[in-house]
This record gives sequence, C-alpha cells and structure tokens, in this order.
Amino acid sequence: MKKYVILIATGLLCMTACNEGKLKIAEARNVQLDDSLQTALANQDSLFILLNDITDGMTQIKAMEKILNSGNLSSETASRKDQIKSDMAAIQQALQQRRQRLAELEKKLSTSQQYSTTLKRTIDNLKAEIAQQEASISTLRNDLQAAKIQVADLSRSIDSLSTTVIEERQATELAQQEAQSVTNELNTCFYAIGSKKELKEANIIETGFLRKTKLMQADFQQSYFTRADKRTLNSIPTHSKKAKILTNMPSDSYNIEDADGYKIIQITDPARFWSLSNYLVIQVD
Repeated sequence: MKKYVILIATGLLCMTACNEGKLKIAEARNVQLDDSLQTALANQDSLFILLNDITDGMTQIKAMEKILNSGNLSSETASRKDQIKSDMAAIQQALQQRRQRLAELEKKLSTSQQYSTTLKRTIDNLKAEIAQQEASISTLRNDLQAAKIQVADLSRSIDSLSTTVIEERQATELAQQEAQSVTNELNTCFYAIGSKKELKEANIIETGFLRKTKLMQADFQQSYFTRADKRTLNSIPTHSKKAKILTNMPSDSYNIEDADGYKIIQITDPARFWSLSNYLVIQVD
C-alpha cells in the first residue's frame, strides 16, 4: 500500500513539473505574441500617420498649383516668388522623407505575420502617390522657373517696345520740326523801308539820269532788310508822310493808309501779296 502511495505521489510530482513547464512556455509565447501585437499595432499606427502626411502633401501641392495657375504670378513681387520657390523645396524635401519612412516601414512589416496582400497593396499605392506628388512638385518648380523667364522676356519686350516707341516719337518730333522749319522758311519774308538815298547806299536800288530804277541788281545789303513772317505780317508802319512800294506787289493785295498823318502798308491778301517775291522795298521821303 505504501508502495502505491509513493508511486502516485511521484506521478503527481511529475505531472506538476510538466504542467509548470508548459505554463512557462505558454507564458513566454503570450509575451512574444503580446510583443508582436504591440509591434503590429505600432507599425499600423505609423502607417496611418504616414498616410495622413501624404494626404497633407497632396493638399499643399494642390494649393501651390492654384497659385501658379491663377495667372497673377507676373504681378507677384520678387520676394513672394522666392517664398513660393522655398515652399516648393520644403514640400519636395518632405516627400523624400516620407518615401524613406515608407521604405523602412515596409521592411518592418514584410518580416511580420501581419504582412498581407492587402497591406502590400496599400504600401504600393502609397509609393505611387508619393512618386506622383514628387513629379507634380517638380513640374510646378519648372513652371515657376518658366514663368520667371517669361516675365523677364516680357520685361525685355516691353523695354524694347518702349525704346522703339521713344525712337519713333523722336523721329516724328524731328520730322515735325523739320517740316515746321521748312514751313517757316517758306513763309519768311523781308522788307526794307528807307529813303531813296538810304536804299541806294544799301545797294537795294540803282538809279541814274533818265534811267529806270532797278532793284537789288548787285550785292545788296541783306542786313538792311527786316525779317518777318508772311502769316502774321498784316501791317507795316512806315513812320513817314509819304510812302510807295517799289517791288512788284499786286496792287489789289494791299492798301496804303493814313494813321495820324503817317503812311501804313495794310496787306489785305498775304498769299497774293507775296506771290511774286519774298522781298518788299518801301521808299519813303
């Protein structure tokens, strides 16, 4: 009987020892499973955070596209354009960091039991999204650079156009001045008033005994004449009580009138009056 008791006790001790071993193994497995679960949950949280970051990146890129497509880039200041360029560089750098984070996360998940076909598809989609965003921001940076070039070209075109306009304006003004000068020259007239003796001394008239008076036959004294404008010369005071016109002016284009006892030449038809000569000689005595 005692022998049986000893055998039963021994059996119970063995069973207890085996159960304790199995319990320790189970507890170790539970710890391992718990660690794996915690790791999986942590990786899953990282994936969700990265997904949110990528979504934010797309929002930033869309906002940048809106700025560049607004058509008002040329009106932006140089500092504003530099800020836009800086923002683009920051977005591109953030995209590179997200690509690196996704690669590290994929490496961790690929060695875990939670790496499924669905998870792999999600990671592949995120890779494609990041690549698309990088391409978009690169295009936007090129567009910004092109816009600067276009603005510079436009400025050069405007400067060139302004130069052309200035040159054309100067040429027009010069042509107008030349035309005005010619017009003034065509409307320039000269008149001389003097006694018979004074006119002879200036070589304006030549006379002789029983000889017809000749006008300006030799080198007459040009400085004796007064320069005037046919368009504004309407009357010529002679300051003399007697006056006669020696040059061949049409008689119906002028009158010789009295004013306070002195003769005044009144030109009634300037065009006709100066039609035969630009020189007028008036003799007073």
